[in-house]
Amino acid sequence: MKTHGAVLRSAPADQPYTQSRPLEIEELELAPPQGGEVLVRIAAAGLCHSDLSYLDGTLGKPFPLVLGHEASGVVEAVGPDVVELRDGDHVVFAFVPACGRCTACLTGHSGRCANGIAANNNGELLGGGTRFLLDGAPAYHHLGVSAFCEHVVCAQESLVKIPADVPLEIAAVFGCAALTGLGAVFNAAQVTPGSSVAIFGAGGVGLMALLGALAAGGTPTIVVDPLASKRELASELGATATFDPTAGNVHKQIAAYLGTPGVEFAIEAAGSAPAFEAAIASTAPGGTAVAIGLSRRGASVAVNYGALVLGEKTIRGSFMGSSVARRDIPRYVALWRAGRLPVERLITHSLALDGLNAGFDRLANGEAVRQICRF
Repeated sequence: MKTHGAVLRSAPADQPYTQSRPLEIEELELAPPQGGEVLVRIAAAGLCHSDLSYLDGTLGKPFPLVLGHEASGVVEAVGPDVVELRDGDHVVFAFVPACGRCTACLTGHSGRCANGIAANNNGELLGGGTRFLLDGAPAYHHLGVSAFCEHVVCAQESLVKIPADVPLEIAAVFGCAALTGLGAVFNAAQVTPGSSVAIFGAGGVGLMALLGALAAGGTPTIVVDPLASKRELASELGATATFDPTAGNVHKQIAAYLGTPGVEFAIEAAGSAPAFEAAIASTAPGGTAVAIGLSRRGASVAVNYGALVLGEKTIRGSFMGSSVARRDIPRYVALWRAGRLPVERLITHSLALDGLNAGFDRLANGEAVRQICRF
């Protein structure tokens, strides 16, 4: 069948993207689903900093690449051996397809699925190869999803069924921002009621972590971001305090506010080595600092060795929120339905497929939190 999607042919691209136009809407040939695969009509897709990282060259993939990885949609056809999904089901995508057989999957760490990550790195589906053709040659899948496309074929392992009454434009954010931000709170940090939390970076993932910290009963909850508009939104969402890291040593600001050496849990969501250094410094003795942002290649952090040892701090990374998508997405959706996670407050813009370049300009310039491309 024919479909249309946003194709990235090369990177890095110069800003403004509305002028350099790294993403062009192209007509693609889409093969039918093979064994264990599903045809999905995309309903909504979120614009994430991880997508932006492909435009600016921070991350690389084979080209041409059909971009986008945070999405919701409706199943339109299933291939042989698909056992859990059928036509008409509403689904959210998980950007690491979990094979269910490797050591990571079998030990509850499906975000590190060896087979899923290998397929993602090759721009292929879990079953091998691509299902897109562009000008008669293969075009590659982005993280098994390729959300900026009218229709996609994906592995059944990339999909999580959700209740049909969940609005699909809201459901889309559960595929990445929620998995990463909420997972960092619930799975990686394991925030407990009454514990202090500081979140560094108030983008979509960072503010999702804030919502998770509030749902977990964390207090006080602190957000650190250089943009006044994002600090204001964090306060509206329930943050106890916000700080501008450009106003001086943020560790000292936090310590002065708390009257203690730091917070019990610090979560860095900006993908910035200096921000993670500040998060580690702002972690109290016995506390935990978690990095969830994607940094530039080769980025490293300096750690005060004495403070780490004497303070018995824990420092860890968390990819995809250390989540198990099929376990966690339904839980997070249930929290939303119960009114505990107002994720719709994070959606600042809606746009069409041909507005993606402008949307990524807004994202790069800090003018948006979560933007939703609607189909």
